[in-house]
Amino acid sequence: MKKYLQAAFDALLFSNVFIALCAVAQGLVTFHIIGAEPVYVVLALLFASTLGLYNFCILIIRPKRPQTSPYRRVRWFFKHHRLMVTITITCLLALIPLFFMLANSSKILLIGLAVLSFGYGLPLFSSKGGKSGLRNIPGLKAILITVVWTLSCVLLPIMEMQDTLHMNIPASTTWIILAKRFLFIAALTVPFDIRDLFNDRIAGLKTIPVAFGEQKAYLFCQFLLAGHILLLLLLRNYKLTSDFYALTLVSILTGWLIFKSAWKRNEYYYFFYLDGVLILQYLALVIFELF
Repeated sequence: MKKYLQAAFDALLFSNVFIALCAVAQGLVTFHIIGAEPVYVVLALLFASTLGLYNFCILIIRPKRPQTSPYRRVRWFFKHHRLMVTITITCLLALIPLFFMLANSSKILLIGLAVLSFGYGLPLFSSKGGKSGLRNIPGLKAILITVVWTLSCVLLPIMEMQDTLHMNIPASTTWIILAKRFLFIAALTVPFDIRDLFNDRIAGLKTIPVAFGEQKAYLFCQFLLAGHILLLLLLRNYKLTSDFYALTLVSILTGWLIFKSAWKRNEYYYFFYLDGVLILQYLALVIFELF
């Protein structure tokens, strides 16, 4: 029984279905904060695009001998190579009808996000070491990930609500939501860079841990989370609402998990616990609202 549960858990994490569910949860967080009913086309698009793009990026950077990789995720992914290719193609094709179901402003945003997302992994530029993508530009790796996640999970739902249901969301509110989500997601990207510190140094990627060191990178995460909590207060005009308590509690837990990641370097810790706080945010909002 334990063997089958482990296999199912590996499939959930390493196929990128879990991170796709995290994107859906972040979309739900935005709908909750602006007081709107979820738009299921947006949620379906977040799921399909995240699953398809994450798998696509792994496929195009396939190592020469994936089954000897030190990463369990890589070994699992390429052991199920045909299945992953099928899922990736299905997800990317599903984006076509979903794209045309959105408002025009949302379509323009998605085109821009698609350019950034594919440019992140595609070998677009020539260098002495061979071909490279946007992720190889010094300091751009974490920023690209954070920007794409923030715009897709925050701005896309807001724009869709404004254009299709003519919901009035003040620009100041939109900017605060964007800023606080940017800080939260940015804090989550740094531990992954710390985990990849040795490989990034070899590859010449100028990430925050490579540039400033591991300890300063952990402190930088806490600074980002503190800024996130401050913006939570600003969003509600410094009122201590259930949303504030829920998101602050998750931020404090996230800070603890990030510090603990200095000792817990296995892949399950990163892909389940750290990524999982993206889902926990929405669950905390729902639970705190009930009480």
